[in-house]
Amino acid sequence: MKTVMNLGRLLTQTARLYPKHVALIQGDQQWTWEQIDRRVDAMVAALRALGLNKGDRILVQSRNNLQMFESCWVAFRLGCVWVPTNFRLTPPEVAYLGASSGAVAMIVEENFSAHADAVRAASPALKHVICIGARRADETSYEALVQQHLPSIKAERPATAEVDCDDPLWFFYTSGTTGNPKAAVLTHGQMAFVVTNHLADLIPGTTERDCSIAVAPLSHGAGVHALLNVARGAATVLLPSEKLDPEVFWQLVQRHRVSNLFTVPTIVKMLVEHAAVDCYDHSSLRYLIYAGAPMYRADQKLALQKLGHVLVQYFGLGEVTGCITVLPRDMHSADDADPNAHIGSCGRPRTGMEVAILDAHLQEVRTGDVGEICCRGPAVFAGYHGNPEATAKALRGGWFHTGDLGRVDERGLLSITGRESDMYISGGSNVYPREVEEVLLTHPGVAEVAVLGMPDRKWGEIGVAVVVRREGLAPVDAAALLQHLEGRSARYRWPRQIFFWDALPKSGYGKIVKRDIRRLLIERGDVAELAD
Repeated sequence: MKTVMNLGRLLTQTARLYPKHVALIQGDQQWTWEQIDRRVDAMVAALRALGLNKGDRILVQSRNNLQMFESCWVAFRLGCVWVPTNFRLTPPEVAYLGASSGAVAMIVEENFSAHADAVRAASPALKHVICIGARRADETSYEALVQQHLPSIKAERPATAEVDCDDPLWFFYTSGTTGNPKAAVLTHGQMAFVVTNHLADLIPGTTERDCSIAVAPLSHGAGVHALLNVARGAATVLLPSEKLDPEVFWQLVQRHRVSNLFTVPTIVKMLVEHAAVDCYDHSSLRYLIYAGAPMYRADQKLALQKLGHVLVQYFGLGEVTGCITVLPRDMHSADDADPNAHIGSCGRPRTGMEVAILDAHLQEVRTGDVGEICCRGPAVFAGYHGNPEATAKALRGGWFHTGDLGRVDERGLLSITGRESDMYISGGSNVYPREVEEVLLTHPGVAEVAVLGMPDRKWGEIGVAVVVRREGLAPVDAAALLQHLEGRSARYRWPRQIFFWDALPKSGYGKIVKRDIRRLLIERGDVAELAD
């Protein structure tokens, strides 16, 4: 094994360089790098005193706040494994994460007492419940532990655990499409590469004068993005509540001169379609990174028109911590005729990563042909915790298999055609829903759309479109949308049924969830009508 830097030293280094600089902002409260560094050290000392050791898992159930921000650095420095949850999960879902991870301690915000009880009942390994806020009788107060140990760390800082390259530091739970979520094991060596790569490819030139804003839970992609800003000493702004209010967002961008953020396309769409985007100064914004799903061209063009050349797209999954391809600012354009527009592309391979399009026999397909998007390189995870079968399947042939379908052009630029599970076969022809969705979204009356394959006796499968109409315009109907597809999409790709809903179901990270759309179509009886 190769000994490497404990990733927790990123905070140590930044606190030494910029002790009095503002590190974190939420509402009217601010904390400096020195304050957070000392608080983290105090919590490290406290958890060591409670008996936590290197390799122990620490489950965290909390909304974005100071303690949530600190908790990863506490885990890293201890050599423990950080196991954050999406705070929107239900108690049974969090209980599964606690039990499957083997969590020894749980840090939980006071409003999630039912989650703590569920984890206690399901997790025999759990020994300590540490509460952010008012604790119950069987819990320990987070703040009391910090205050208790602050005096001692002024005299002597607790040692940071020595780690090897492959030592786990984060169980990154993937949402998956079926079954229970799997814990992708992220390691100290892997994440050192990812942080370096993200800084180089996503937000180059970031310094302590920059500022970021977190609009999603720190448990997943937003938490990875926070690591980059800590590494460079850039402050992070947390929203005052878990609800994303576009006007409050743009107010904060103006007030704190925000220069970068990470989010998903549906959130970008929400932010740039809101009237507040034209009411506040966002000229400080240099990088708006979007990922998690490709952005539809219509939404991309509006964002570029409203914000200028600030968009950066990356493609990646939790298992490679978002580190597969990048479409930087200079490869975006609102002008379809501009050769720099790269319409439909998610960019070039990330620095140090290799991308290939493989067939079912693990052979590379011809340039331009569709196959599974696979990658290899230092950003690839160590495997799934406690699931060797899933690990072997994901890493077969020496490549990480994304489950996404795509094609690479002669320049090596990647385009995604959709999830392998989203593709359907209608009358013997492969249909990639994203290609139809892109066309439908160019209709001015369409705000959101999802196309998916449904069973059909005659054709095997047929396309079903679920559409959210754009407010403020005359309601579009199915006939108008089919007319819009004429000449823009081959007829075999057209949806045979179109439904209009008020909203599409989304995940806790703002992504449209097609499995929920499929379930609702079945529950409403629409699929049965199609199959007659």
